[in-house]
Amino acid sequence: MENNAIWSHILPTDLLKYFEIEKVEELKNAEGKMDIEITLSELNNIPSGYEKSDYESKGFMPSKRIQDFPIRGKAVYLNVKRRRWRHKVTKQEIQSDYNFIAEGAKLTEELSDFLKGTGRDPRRYN
Repeated sequence: MENNAIWSHILPTDLLKYFEIEKVEELKNAEGKMDIEITLSELNNIPSGYEKSDYESKGFMPSKRIQDFPIRGKAVYLNVKRRRWRHKVTKQEIQSDYNFIAEGAKLTEELSDFLKGTGRDPRRYN
């Protein structure tokens, strides 16, 4: 089983269809405990509905750090780098829209739904 196949069982559903894993690190947090940080960068695939020949990739937007389910008692953070594309003539910028981030939170939607089911308020994790 290759690494992406293993990660596809751990990371939010369908995430690896749109992103590639850049690196996985164990980092010491402020309390001295180890966290897992997974850096993901969006694949260079223009959003649907736009003509690839009209747009050019212009790098990445500032990354977003999102908390996901813990692994083996370690907090897991996804450091997500999303691409931006610019129209070659009008200079209008576009980006893909993903629903794996819970609205108004810094949690994955799956973790937010889980916390709601346990009676915990996911908004306190903002």
